Amino acid sequence: MNGLKYVQFSTFPEENHFHGIFTRSGGVSPHPFESLNLGGTTGDSQDNIIENRKRIFDIFNRKENSLFDVWQVHGNDIIITDKARPPDTPHLPADGILSNSPNVTLLMRFADCVPILLFDPQKKVVGIAHAGWQGTIKKVSQSIIKKMVEFFNCKPADIYAGIGPSIGPDHYDVGKTVIDAVHEHLPDIKNEILSYVDGKTVLNLWKANYLLLREVGLKNIEISEICTSCNVKDWYSYRSEGQKSGRFAVVIGLS
Repeated sequence: MNGLKYVQFSTFPEENHFHGIFTRSGGVSPHPFESLNLGGTTGDSQDNIIENRKRIFDIFNRKENSLFDVWQVHGNDIIITDKARPPDTPHLPADGILSNSPNVTLLMRFADCVPILLFDPQKKVVGIAHAGWQGTIKKVSQSIIKKMVEFFNCKPADIYAGIGPSIGPDHYDVGKTVIDAVHEHLPDIKNEILSYVDGKTVLNLWKANYLLLREVGLKNIEISEICTSCNVKDWYSYRSEGQKSGRFAVVIGLS
């Protein structure tokens, strides 16, 4: 529809839910945001963003008033909701969102940070986490799983997780601040996620979040292995495009 393209995780059970990670194609935003931009702080017009979101929701026959989204702040706070966010109300700060209501469509925005989609087909719970380097070292991936267990009685072995398009290990070179943070907060896996390539230290966010999810009992984890930084034709990348990069949409909900 309208040239929209999205990817899904093949390991996720098809029943009772929908999800999609949308490329930058098929929207109305002009250069440099072309074209399916959902980022409201990039300089793109709100009219464009609203139209882009409508096109995404139409793919899954979702009403726009089912939307629940948050202000992503690179932390590890999780919000659980059974209601949409009322229009014209402030976004709550969080980096993980969960719902067990079929009346809610969860949405988050990305441009290099790691999107983690979650689905428990037994308890019928869906979620998204936003894991840049800060969210990763703060273990947002584990925080959201712990909330699923605590509030919905989910069993980690029943949860399907998908690590979506984001900056890949070959392109994410990092400096002293990040290296020191990894050593301090992720000492047990630091040697598996930091490596030295062509004179630079690179951080593997995919593997970091995979290992963190395994640590809390998940078995069904799929990694898309799509690097946003080296595929800017299809994906927004803050690292490659800078301040004017748009944000691509990740949505999930119960059907």
